[in-house]
Amino acid sequence: MSALPHHDEALHDTKSAIRGLDAGLILAPHEIAVEAEEMGVKKSKSDTITLLALAILAGAFIGLGAMFATTVASGADGILPYGVTRLLAGFSFSLGLVLVLIGGAQLFTGDMLMVMAWASKRISTVKMVKVWILVWFGNFIGAAGVAVLVFLSGHYKFGGGAIGIAALHYAEAKSVLPPLEAFSLGILCNILVCLAVWLTLAGRSATDRILAIVFPVTAFVAAGFEHCVANMYYFSIGLLIHYGGSESFQAIVAGHTAPIPLSGVAMNLLVVTLGNWVGGSLLVGGIYWLIYRRPKRLAK
Repeated sequence: MSALPHHDEALHDTKSAIRGLDAGLILAPHEIAVEAEEMGVKKSKSDTITLLALAILAGAFIGLGAMFATTVASGADGILPYGVTRLLAGFSFSLGLVLVLIGGAQLFTGDMLMVMAWASKRISTVKMVKVWILVWFGNFIGAAGVAVLVFLSGHYKFGGGAIGIAALHYAEAKSVLPPLEAFSLGILCNILVCLAVWLTLAGRSATDRILAIVFPVTAFVAAGFEHCVANMYYFSIGLLIHYGGSESFQAIVAGHTAPIPLSGVAMNLLVVTLGNWVGGSLLVGGIYWLIYRRPKRLAK
């Protein structure tokens, strides 16, 4: 039997994936690869307004997840073991990615899987990079916007100021991370985030997809890995509280907080973004493309 051309093979695999769904089965890894590639093509065709709106939503959703995680972890230092506190924070944060993936929003870190469609020459470099840049800025708007709303609500003063203190400590710690550490933590983070996205493509129901999201996302937060969009929220809320917190709150934290250097904020966002890019596009999307979608394999 002669080998199918690349696009005919993609169509054949897509039909196989549909048959798998009709049979009530989760997709096999090679079928997930087809879905991931098709998803990348679809994203590249989105118009600018739609893409930006979905990106703003995703940033807001991640901000809500980060707010939830901060709330759950606040005041737990010295009461619960470190690992338990991080586990609870991670489980809470997974709300953000559940909202993104079930709600159909556009998250920069998850969009790294577009590299599979690019590697198969189904989208251009310009289109792929345009999506990444637009989504990154849209995510920033959404995450920062949620931070502003949370700040204006006075939420940081809840729990006797424990939530605000936790938010400040997160922002302070992230702003002074050495670049190499932040870069490496960014790589590790987006390996898990993109694997969560990958696993959701195998699911048939919302329940399947939620379960696929929770474990990888809980793991990256519990481990202390770095996610650029989450950091957009953490830095925004931290800076707002640091410079604009109420007098009563400032009296509570006097002498217990450190500065949040803007240079450190910018450096962290830069190197964590690069780390997320490496982890998602090269170490997940790139490797899965090499395994399942490279032309020589499809020709067999």
